[in-house]
Order: sequence, then structure tokens, then C-alpha cells
Amino acid sequence: MPEVGQGDQHSGAARDAGVRAKIAVRSNDPRVDPVGACVGNARFRVQAVSNEIAGERVDIIPFDENNAQFVINAMAPAEVTSIVVDEDSHSMDIAVSEDKLSQASAGAAEIRLASELTGWELNVMSESQAEAKSESESLALRETFMQQLDVDADVASILVQEGFSTIEEIAYVPASELNAIEEFDERSSRSCARARATCYSPRPLPARNRWTRGARADLIEIAGEALAKTVARKGVRTRDDLADLAVDELSRWRNRREEAAELIMDARKHWFAEETKR
Repeated sequence: MPEVGQGDQHSGAARDAGVRAKIAVRSNDPRVDPVGACVGNARFRVQAVSNEIAGERVDIIPFDENNAQFVINAMAPAEVTSIVVDEDSHSMDIAVSEDKLSQASAGAAEIRLASELTGWELNVMSESQAEAKSESESLALRETFMQQLDVDADVASILVQEGFSTIEEIAYVPASELNAIEEFDERSSRSCARARATCYSPRPLPARNRWTRGARADLIEIAGEALAKTVARKGVRTRDDLADLAVDELSRWRNRREEAAELIMDARKHWFAEETKR
């Protein structure tokens, strides 16, 4: 039977009594469609519940382990064109098309319910506003790197493009990882290495700051801290993300194909264990 989604950062349901409710559901059996099971043929099941609560609209949302996808599901029927996750502030910037912005803005209650359901602060904006904000943040970050690391605009731009967002991240990333960046020439690498030395502190940063790119504990356990840091900036943040990679993809960050294949198989072991239990 389907069950209400449960997790560390979201509620199973959010409700504006008498107006609308959003309920996240999932199924332990991959053969069962949890949304369809709750809605029923021609919305028969969910309509029966709605009738009992004075016609309140009830939206059944498919739960997803991926936080961004879960938010996109919760925002339906609004169409999300892009989404940016800020794990430090536990917020997401959500872009919608220009013609849908007024509709999304008018649905403030919808956004509030989606935020309550997922546990994330949601900032809705147009595509042009999202692009302008991203460009502004990138420029500000580039200026920060230029001033605090004493590097030129080209080096600072490369650091921004590679996903670095704080001086501390650069200070703690292995030198070999910086040297592996294709756009870095020898002069840039030496300049960045000197800059890293000026902001290095022997005292470890709190885990929240060291892993701003969202590498999770299960990924770190499999891949090790250095590789986990690298792949997390590429969007691979959990053990399951690593398990989903092809060997060719991972070998771009881990030179030896045999080593990449072994890591992927290690990440998939829990899948096989779960299948055996069924």
C-alpha cells in the first residue's frame, strides 16, 4: 500500500483547512503507482475525501528522494523551468516562464503549502530574474576571489565556473584537483596555490562549511573525502547518485577505469542486498 512520504526535511502533508491540501505519497512496492492508488479511477477515492471536508481540494504529490524533484512535484501544476538549490540557507530559487509568473505569484498559498510540504524555503521568480540573479551572484563571487585570493579575472571566473562558492572551499580542496582543471595554466595554478596558502587554517572547518556542495555521508564513506568533494560539485551527492553513474562518467574524475568501475559496484551493493530481502 502507498504511504505518506517521510524524511528528515519534509512533512508528509500540508494543509490550508477548507481551501487546499497537498499530500506526499510513495510506495514500497515499485509495481504500485502510489498517486494512482490514492486518487483512484476518475479521482473517485480522493474526491470522496474532498467531499467529506466541504470540497477542499486535495493534491496527491509523488514523493522523491531528490529534494529538487520533490519541490518540482509539489509546485505542480505550476511549470518549473529551472531550480537552484542553496543547501546552506535551505532554500531554492525557482524560475517559471514569464507568462506564468503572475499566475505563480498569485498562488502564494500554493507556494506556502509546497514549502511546508517539502521543508524548503521557495523563492519564485521569472526566468529573466533568475538569470540576472545568477549573473549578479557570479560577478560578486568573482570579485571576492580576485580581491581575497589576489588572482586575475580569468582565474576567478574559472573558479566560479567550477562551482567554488567560498574561499574556504578553495583552501581545503586538494592541490591535485585544482591542477586537474583543464583551463588552468601553470601560472594560474601557482597563483591559486599561493592564494590558498594565505587563507589556509590548520583548524578544520565545521562539516557544514566544508561540505557546502552537499556531499552526503554515504557518498563520502564509499568514495572518500577528496573524490566526494569533486563529484558533489558535479551534482553527484549521494551513494545512489554514484551508483547511477556509468564508468565512463566517473572515470573523467577518477582516471583509472578499473577503479571507477569498482567504486560504482560498491555503491550499488545495497541495491542488490535490498533485492535479496524481497
